[in-house]
Amino acid sequence: MKKRIVVIGGGFAGINLIKNLYALRDVEIILIDKNNYHYFPPLIYQVASSFIEPSNISYPFRKMLQGKDNVRFYQGEFKQVDVEQNIVYTSAGNLHYDYLVFAQGTQTNYFGINSISEKALPLKNITDALRVRNSILCKLEQACKTKDAEDRSKLLTFVIAGGGPTGVELSGMLSEMNKHIRLKDYPELKAFPMQIFLIDAADSLLGTMSKKSQAEALKALAKMGVQVKLSVAVKDYHSDVVFLSNDEQIKAKTLIWVSGVIANTINGLPQTSILKNRRVAVNNYNLVAGTSNVFAIGDICCQFTDKKFPQGHPQVAQVAIQQGTLLGKNFKNILKSKPQASFSYFNKGQMAIINKYKAVAELPIGFFKGFIAWCMWLIIHILPIAGFKNKLKLCYNWLGNFLSNDPTLRLIIEPGQQPEEKN
Repeated sequence: MKKRIVVIGGGFAGINLIKNLYALRDVEIILIDKNNYHYFPPLIYQVASSFIEPSNISYPFRKMLQGKDNVRFYQGEFKQVDVEQNIVYTSAGNLHYDYLVFAQGTQTNYFGINSISEKALPLKNITDALRVRNSILCKLEQACKTKDAEDRSKLLTFVIAGGGPTGVELSGMLSEMNKHIRLKDYPELKAFPMQIFLIDAADSLLGTMSKKSQAEALKALAKMGVQVKLSVAVKDYHSDVVFLSNDEQIKAKTLIWVSGVIANTINGLPQTSILKNRRVAVNNYNLVAGTSNVFAIGDICCQFTDKKFPQGHPQVAQVAIQQGTLLGKNFKNILKSKPQASFSYFNKGQMAIINKYKAVAELPIGFFKGFIAWCMWLIIHILPIAGFKNKLKLCYNWLGNFLSNDPTLRLIIEPGQQPEEKN
């Protein structure tokens, strides 16, 4: 009988695992995900800022899995695992497994601040990006209509909490909107510029990158009019006021929260395998501690066996891709009773775009900034996009939007409630 491998999560880790397994005839692979599509998280902020379409960075799982006869997609949300009975419980039913792989990544971390989790806008997935896009566009429309100066100021003030790549990139895109789109689309607001604040508790932006990149990002954003506040945290948000840890207050109707992530909860694993940050402890083969047939890869796991990263790997796409690829190869060895290979992360570098034609790139071949880094960023971010048509669409949209400074995606689309069915 075929061995059944159940993979929970169709992100970078899960998809790269499946890519290395689908050709095997003696396994059955079931991919579980609450969404029916794979998407490319590094470009979420461009959807949120109306620069590209969601379909440019998304691809249906069933389309992706066409022709792969031993792979099936199962839409549902993970609830719990029974490691004794080898059963996964989901919102859509239960599944038995021979091997189980957790690859469902992380979720937004609000650090226990209820007012922020209730009122701030996260930016973690496609749904979040569309909500942010709708909110930004709605605030601009409201600002055009109001006669109250204080209310207009709040509507045109955007606070971004989190100075990592997403925060830097999003604040840069909002600055471009303020410079170009506001003047073209909103003549009522010509005399009322947007105010953009970027807040981070650390003493620098892009904390995992070099001092050169940090300084370049800070200099560029300041030149663009973004008000960067470092070494200060957002501690509360209510009544249209963002409260900072230095007792400063910013009146704003929009707080976008990209300040951190936390691993998704996995119910049913041995408590000894769950770390303080909810990441799952794994060995050098990504096997979950205290189990014999359960694995975890990508952002959700933490591995201390890599000598170059004794405190665990960073939660970045390349780690997830490499772990998924290696586990796929290791499964082939497991099924043939051959030795497995230990995981060792190869750091291919880091990149961040700041604004149009300006980026920073730290690669094994050296440090780059400005237009050259921006071109590198475009190429590297196009290559992993799923689907050849998606690459072409993205290139076409990017080229037109960058040249015109006037993308045509500023659509407020808010699905209404479905009418109740009559018996």
